This record gives sequence, C-alpha cells and structure tokens, in this order.
Amino acid sequence: MIKKEFDFDQFRADALKAMYAGKPLTGKDGVLAPLIENLLNAALEGEMDSHLSTSERESGNRRNGHMCKQVQSSVGELTIQTPRDRESSFDPQIVQKRERILADSLADRIIGMYAIGNTTRDISDALYEQFGNRISAETISAVTDRVLPEVQSWKNRTLDAVYPIVWLDALHYKVMDDKQRPVSRAVYNVLALDKNGHKDLLGMYVSQSEGANFWLSVLTDLQSRGVHDILIACVDGLKGFPDAIESVFPKTTVQLCVIHQIRNSMKYIAHKHYKEFMHDLKTVYQAVNRDAAETALLELDNKWGEHYPIVIKSWTDNWPGLSAYFDFTPQIRRMIYTTNTVEGYHRQIRKVTKNKGIFPNDTALEKLIYLAYTRIRRKWTMPVVNWGQTAQQLAIRFNDRFSIM
Repeated sequence: MIKKEFDFDQFRADALKAMYAGKPLTGKDGVLAPLIENLLNAALEGEMDSHLSTSERESGNRRNGHMCKQVQSSVGELTIQTPRDRESSFDPQIVQKRERILADSLADRIIGMYAIGNTTRDISDALYEQFGNRISAETISAVTDRVLPEVQSWKNRTLDAVYPIVWLDALHYKVMDDKQRPVSRAVYNVLALDKNGHKDLLGMYVSQSEGANFWLSVLTDLQSRGVHDILIACVDGLKGFPDAIESVFPKTTVQLCVIHQIRNSMKYIAHKHYKEFMHDLKTVYQAVNRDAAETALLELDNKWGEHYPIVIKSWTDNWPGLSAYFDFTPQIRRMIYTTNTVEGYHRQIRKVTKNKGIFPNDTALEKLIYLAYTRIRRKWTMPVVNWGQTAQQLAIRFNDRFSIM
C-alpha cells in the first residue's frame, strides 16, 4: 500500500493558498499535481485488489511491494508507485507498464511539435518551460513512433481506378546506415489530382537512390493498390522514366518537365550567349502549337547547332516527351508542362526537414515526412482552380477513359 496517507484537508489548504498566490493549476509547480498523483496511485491499488481475487490468493499469489517511476503528464511530472505481485501477473491499465507519457493530449502535443520540424531538444525545452517536464529524446522518439501503424495503413490503402494527372518526383536526404555511416536516400513521391480535382499524395517510398528501376516498382505498387489508368504523368528528365511508366500504364501520356530541360540546357551555355539563347529558346516552348514549336526548334538548331550541338540534340531526342503538352488546351498545358506542383509540395516538406541534418534511420525519415504531409494536406480541401472546365476538356480528350458524369 502507499506508505503515506493523502491528507485532503492539508491539500485543500495548500491549494487555496497556492491559487491566492497566483500559482497555476497545471503545469510546472501546478496545484493539482499532488491530487492527481494520489488518485492515480489509489486507482492502481484498486486494480491490484481486483487482480488478487480469491483464486489468485489461493494459488499463493500475494502483494510484493511497489515499483516507483516518474511519468510525464499535462499537470507536470508525477511519481507513480505501481504495486507488484509475487507472480508478476499484474497488468495495470490506468498507468501501464513502461508508460512514461501519461496524457494523450501531451503525446499529441509532442507529435504536433515534431511534425513542424522541432528537434527533440526543442520539444524537451518547450515542455519543460510549460509543464516542468524534462522528456528524453528516446521518450519523444517512442511517442512519435505511435504514428507508424498509421503510416503503414496509409501506404497500403486502396486507391482510385483512374487519376487524370499525376506528378512524380523525388526528394533526397542523408540517413545513417547500420554501420552509422551517412548514406543517401531518395524519397519518391507520387502527387495526383483525383477525378474531383483534389490533390492527393498516392504514395511515398524510400530508396537508396533515384532511378527508373525503382520508379517501376513504385508504379507497380500503385497498380496493385487499384490504379488502372493514369491519363497524364508529369516527370523530370530521368533516363528510362517514360519507359517505366509505359510498361505499367501503356496508355498514359508522359510529359517531361520543360523547366528541368531548360535548366539542364542553360548550364552549358556561355555567359555571353545566355540572354540571346534564352530568348530563342522561349520561342520553342512558348509556341502557340506543336507545328510552330517544331519550326522554332529547327531555327534554334540552325542558329546554335554548331556552338551547342549536345544541348540541341538533347531537345530533339526528348522532343516527343517535351512536346506532349501541345496536344492540350492552354489551361491544361499550364498544369502539366512542369513538375512545379510536386516541387511546391516538396518545398513545404523541406521547411519541416531542414533542421534535421542526417536522420538516424529510414524509419525516422519516413515518419517525419508523413507527419509533415498530414499537416500539408489539411489545406487540400478545395479542387484546383477551374477544375470543372478542366475536367470537361479531359473527358472530351480521353473519351471513355475519363468520365465526369
């Protein structure tokens, strides 16, 4: 039993005195902490009394002292004295074994702070200032691990059969491997618009590096989770990427990111030619239609082909993928000729992960990105601008593959 009986009269007198002095009810030095601590310990004693039923006692099981531990709660740190039995069969529920964070609200606060990019030290300092709780990095990590089953369920959820537009791109991070060496990791993200024009992250995949072979496994996973067709896929210029898409979704129109192509091209243009070359290049990708664009590309080749043959060859070799957007209305072109949509999502993710440096493992990386995503998706409540008109144009263009009625 608890050695010292709780004196309610003394507590009432102390509480009134503390409140008159302006001390808070909860948090560091909170007035209610002693009362809650006593109630929890009394509840544990009641659980033990219930556990030691007549049959338990007849079998020889008896009380066997107490185990003392500190737990964190929204009213401050509490000292819990958990009763023990000789057979170690007692399983307390009010304060469970190995439980160090008592209140779900406090756990939610930790997860919320972690999700916006706070380090474990930041979280520990903030909770100490507010509640008087000094929580270890290990405990914070254990609390945030509560989301892992949710992550797994989200990764395996069933998807829609058809997605009109999908953007695919990767983020890159450093993670410690099994030998505690920093290694590169690519986080593959598949961002889509559903049939109602709402953004949805279809999947997030962690791999050692970015490559067409892994993208193939990503696309296969989407297919296994119910995706039968993608109308338009917007990707960067990764070699083999369009072939990987075609092998899984053969009817998909693949649009290579024009902005990626421009950036890669301009890296090899001499400074003295930069402005003039860029002016000529704009006549290609800003043309009114495919015929005008191909005429402009031929003129670009005639003018600059001898100076920059590799750059011009890259445009001509990639032209089928780069020019796919000319088959659509200007409204749809603006949505698909770059991967800006997924890159905008990535910028929001980087705001959260920028303070992390090197992640301790792949799980920590995936956990933080997922938590950041759950906050970002709260803003995805409305369809993209002018989706009604865009959806009609897609339905006309793709006929039986996309229905809006």
